[in-house]
Amino acid sequence: MADVARKTATYDDLCSLPDNMVGEILDGELIATPRPAGGHVLVASVLGMNLGPPFQFGQGGGPGGWWILDEPEIHLGEHVLVPDLAGWRKETMPSLPKDQKFLIPPNWLCEVISPSTVRTDRIKKMRIYAEFGVPFLWLIDPDGRTLEVFSLESGRWTRVSAHAEDEKVRAVPFHDIEIELRNLWGE
Repeated sequence: MADVARKTATYDDLCSLPDNMVGEILDGELIATPRPAGGHVLVASVLGMNLGPPFQFGQGGGPGGWWILDEPEIHLGEHVLVPDLAGWRKETMPSLPKDQKFLIPPNWLCEVISPSTVRTDRIKKMRIYAEFGVPFLWLIDPDGRTLEVFSLESGRWTRVSAHAEDEKVRAVPFHDIEIELRNLWGE
């Protein structure tokens, strides 16, 4: 039996997905997942609301100097990734791109994992983010009510801290503020 060559996904393949799907290209493979469920969206939205004012706008005593964005389309080499949240220091990316394509690796990423995305997030995407030098990554599991904080050290992820349930957290690179995890779970 002959080997069947796998077709490398193209950007046109990604753009042809229905609107109710989130598409990414990882290692040449088109990965399509349904739009996130309510609990997933809540976590990302609340976290963005917590980080945006102090880190993007410098409000409430925060340092400012960041772009904090929901679901940006990040192009890293051949890969097209759509994390739940991403942050760039404005010194790294002084202005936003004019189109949807973010070509500069972020300084921080957050993936909200779900049963359908956990393998992709923890294996493929973490490897790609490390290859492109993203310094900080957060993984949030709404079902398990956990936050894991990772830092890139010598090209490898090191888990800096792990938090759960209703803890109040100060985590790199946003240790200037305290995040109440219970708010992420809608409590």
